[in-house]
Amino acid sequence: MAKLTINRNIIILHFTVLIWGFTGVLGELISIPAMPLVWYRVFIAAISIYVYYVFTKRSLKVTKQQLWQYLGVGMLVGLHWVLFFHAIKISTVSVTLVTLSSLTLFTAILEPIINRKSISVSDILVGLLIIFGIYLIFKFEFQYFWGITFGLLCAFVASIFSIFNARMVKKGDAAAITFYEMLGAWVGVSVVMLLGGQFDEHLFLNTKDLFFLLVLGVGCTAIAYVLGVAVMKELSAFTVALTTNLEPIYGILLALLIFGQKEAMSSGFYMGASIILAAVFIYPYLKSKIRF
Repeated sequence: MAKLTINRNIIILHFTVLIWGFTGVLGELISIPAMPLVWYRVFIAAISIYVYYVFTKRSLKVTKQQLWQYLGVGMLVGLHWVLFFHAIKISTVSVTLVTLSSLTLFTAILEPIINRKSISVSDILVGLLIIFGIYLIFKFEFQYFWGITFGLLCAFVASIFSIFNARMVKKGDAAAITFYEMLGAWVGVSVVMLLGGQFDEHLFLNTKDLFFLLVLGVGCTAIAYVLGVAVMKELSAFTVALTTNLEPIYGILLALLIFGQKEAMSSGFYMGASIILAAVFIYPYLKSKIRF
């Protein structure tokens, strides 16, 4: 019975990661620019999570200090998604997802600095592999220079808020943290749009964009999050880390399937991508084996 439960949770986790991988495809399918796209996404996600809390009769109450922390980190989440979708708009889904995999590299560097720990040997080894893979992608796909650059910035910001999230979730409810982070992201993006005069015609949606935004906000954000948290409580950290690393692979395969030739890259790109993804996959194993 326990084995059946574990297998079911692994299937659910793979499905969740597949949904996350579909996020990049939706970014390409939705025609509005990155800023209003994120504005709608976080608003829809926040409403969806709130409805979930009302339905399950759970409390969203947090302390004032926690509230400001969650809203602040939420603004970083909003920035991350704006950079992510902008990278897709100016390059391809494949380029963005592979460069986003450098999240492992940035976390390996930033986490010891923020948490005042020493960098481990495994972090250095994996970091060097990822840097080499990024170098190959820059070399063979230089026409996507700005897409790669924004993808790396996106990974850098994601690394920062992931480190803070890992710290905050030890003292607070994970779903409540996400709700307030979505609110923080929405407020942050709203302020930037207001100052930049971007509350304009781009906020008007056609039927296709509205449908894809609902899929993105409800399916790929709120529901995927609830599913992800539920199974992560039952599976080992190693299994979760290894499965989550499939996100760029699922995303690239979906992009190739849906967009075809537009997503086809050079052999140099796939060589660099393979090195990065291999490094990301072996990272959990090295962390479990190398203790210094």
